Amino acid sequence: MSHLAIAPWLARLLCACALPNLSWAADMEAQHELGFEHTAFGQAGAQGQSRQHLSVSVKSEFWAELNDNNSLTVTPFARWDEQDSRRSHADLREAFWLHLGDGFELRTGIRQVFWGVTEGRHLVDIINQTDLIERLDGEAKLGQPMVNLAFEHEAQQVDLFVLPGFRKRTFAGEEGRLRLPLIVDNDAAYEASNGERHVDLAARWQYNGDALRLGLSGFHGTNREAELRLTLDPNQLRYSGGQAIGLAAGYQPQLSAYYRQITQWGLDAQLTQGDLLWKLEAIQQSGGAERHHAADAGFEYTQVGWLDSNADAGWLVEYLYDSRGERATSAFEHDWLLGWRLSLNDAASSTLLASVIIDSQHDEQLLSVEGQRRLSDSLLLELELRAFLSPKPVPSAWEFISQPDLEHKLRPLVDDDYLRLSLRYFL
Repeated sequence: MSHLAIAPWLARLLCACALPNLSWAADMEAQHELGFEHTAFGQAGAQGQSRQHLSVSVKSEFWAELNDNNSLTVTPFARWDEQDSRRSHADLREAFWLHLGDGFELRTGIRQVFWGVTEGRHLVDIINQTDLIERLDGEAKLGQPMVNLAFEHEAQQVDLFVLPGFRKRTFAGEEGRLRLPLIVDNDAAYEASNGERHVDLAARWQYNGDALRLGLSGFHGTNREAELRLTLDPNQLRYSGGQAIGLAAGYQPQLSAYYRQITQWGLDAQLTQGDLLWKLEAIQQSGGAERHHAADAGFEYTQVGWLDSNADAGWLVEYLYDSRGERATSAFEHDWLLGWRLSLNDAASSTLLASVIIDSQHDEQLLSVEGQRRLSDSLLLELELRAFLSPKPVPSAWEFISQPDLEHKLRPLVDDDYLRLSLRYFL
């Protein structure tokens, strides 16, 4: 569902909420964020892309109390990227009305909802579509139209979701980095007969104890993850002895996204034992030809006052598993995550997270470093470094098509090691 299709529906909703008390506009508060980002890659892209990428982003948040029981939140976002035209995009991250009732909360509009506790993969987090051109780690999300009814009683909360309209996953363009050897087409196909207009359903129960936080979730609808299918013109292939041996000069086949109908059951749990934090996310998903399950489980141990300082140091260990093995759509189907988190607890709120995900069976590693530090009340500096290690080079387009390598899934990214610096200015 495009934002143009969402707009009339949302406008009617917001007008209905606002008309009883038109004074809300004068009381609206706002916060704005301007971002400047520079990404430097270790080498030119395998498809000839630039090593330097500059971009600028704008994000605003508007909120207003309509009356004692009703409020409105609107969060638009936009980015311009000098290299990748697809990364130059805009999105309505949130635009929803909140009504506080007697024992319940009703949120209607476009929202972002996060589920999950682990560091390596966010398996249970399925409500919002991933904005993959924003962040490779899947933590940036597109806004999702929804009606969310929540009930809370003592330590328990129940959320019910009706999700009208589907958002396609974003993929890098021809000049973008961190992409496959083939471009993913903007068009998509769906298992559901009504395509992106399919209405999905979800629910979640959460228990918040003194030491244990436990969540059980269910989802039925269009899978947020796309199956990528090859679109190939046989007349654009080179042949020898009746066998295809390559692509015709100038021909660039594409991948197309296909979205299945799935049912997913999820479990997330976090148990605190002193300085030790146990974490688990597990799912069972059915749809298509195969039912599978996946899990990310581990712990984080925090040393408070590390080395007799004000800093806290955390040590992370997680195991990532997918029952599909090499057929898994993720690169992390039997991998270990080892990480180290540092919080200086200083006036600048300085933090650093370093981790490595290791596939010991196929000798691949993903190295990650993320850090941030406040330069002033209005300026935040962020650092992000990623390195992709694989024993094999990036495959050519023809090799990617004719000899798919299910063992070394980081191969397409081994030329895409990068360092990204972001400066965010808050108004």
